[in-house]
Amino acid sequence: MRTGGGPPRGLTALLTTAMAFSMMQLFLLGALGPRIVGRLGVTETELGLTTTVGFGTAAVLSPVGGRIVDRIGPRRALVALLALSAAALGLIGAAPGPAVLLAAVALGGVPQALANPATNKAILAAVPPPGRGAVTGTKQSGVQLGAFAAGLPLAAAAGAIGWRGAVWLAAGAALLAGLWAHRALPATAPPPAPAKTAVTGPAPGPPPSRSGDPVPWLAAFSLFLGAGIASVNTYLALFGAQRLGMGPTVAGALVAVLGVAGIGGRIGWSRAATPARAPWLPGLLAAGAVGAAVLLAAALRIEALVWAGAVAVGIFAVAGNAVSMVLVMQRSAPGRAGRDSALVAAGFFAGFAVGPPLFGALAESGRYGPGWLLVAAEFALAALVAVTWASRDRRP
Repeated sequence: MRTGGGPPRGLTALLTTAMAFSMMQLFLLGALGPRIVGRLGVTETELGLTTTVGFGTAAVLSPVGGRIVDRIGPRRALVALLALSAAALGLIGAAPGPAVLLAAVALGGVPQALANPATNKAILAAVPPPGRGAVTGTKQSGVQLGAFAAGLPLAAAAGAIGWRGAVWLAAGAALLAGLWAHRALPATAPPPAPAKTAVTGPAPGPPPSRSGDPVPWLAAFSLFLGAGIASVNTYLALFGAQRLGMGPTVAGALVAVLGVAGIGGRIGWSRAATPARAPWLPGLLAAGAVGAAVLLAAALRIEALVWAGAVAVGIFAVAGNAVSMVLVMQRSAPGRAGRDSALVAAGFFAGFAVGPPLFGALAESGRYGPGWLLVAAEFALAALVAVTWASRDRRP
């Protein structure tokens, strides 16, 4: 049921929750990294490899996942997403060593592959065009809500019930969210409401563009953006603990701060992504992310800058992914939203697979400064791709 021409009641909260659990494993491994490295016998390089395995799986499966979502609809896709997230988290909590941990994060790549296609299809099916930008930004902020949950309440819970107990607590919550999705969503999605007037959110269909299909450009942008973001997510807490002398809970709070900033950034920038303005926003946000990575490098000399860097990563880098999804819905042809979302997400996940091992090799030798400069270079390449596409894009 819609209220006042907006989204159906509870839909935004449900989609936000689904996005949070789709990547919860990443943030838990990052936030609990200081405990896992010490107690499970996992090295810094192996910690980065878990991210590579999980997001490599997601990148490979994303194109298939998009087609599956287009066929089965958002309800069944979201229930499957949340059930698989619960299974992956439960397996992480039971892992006796690195091998089972890697298998668990590989399983967690499946819900990641379903997340953007399923939630975007739900928005296109149920939300009128004027509200899609706001709903998209809010649901994309669910990923950062997951970062906040991992970095603060779950990291704090790990101090009381152990890191395994904290992960199992998250797995139980994912199961409850799956039951919510099963009960709240219709078996078949309603047809999308027609637009009555000019819209400020994603348009129902793309007019011709002389720059050609934007999906390959957005996928390349997402590749470099994801490489940088994944390195920050995976190693920020470990950086705080190993190089800045923070305790595990305070170091985990860095991930929570990043998550809160990312929520605000994704909602705010997605609302600002009108069809005329949206093509230029990815380049602007990636340029801001370069400055955020430089702040993290400077924290080796001025420790307080690590907090400013975490906030800036959330506001700029994390928001870039949400804006790219708004662009997908603005430009996708009818019936292709799931597949186009999946292809852009595949680029993002490929970046998540590539970035942490490169950073991890530097972190294991204590070279965090060059690691953060590598992240800055990855964000700079994302900005270059985005600005090149925007300058070539000409829509009548």
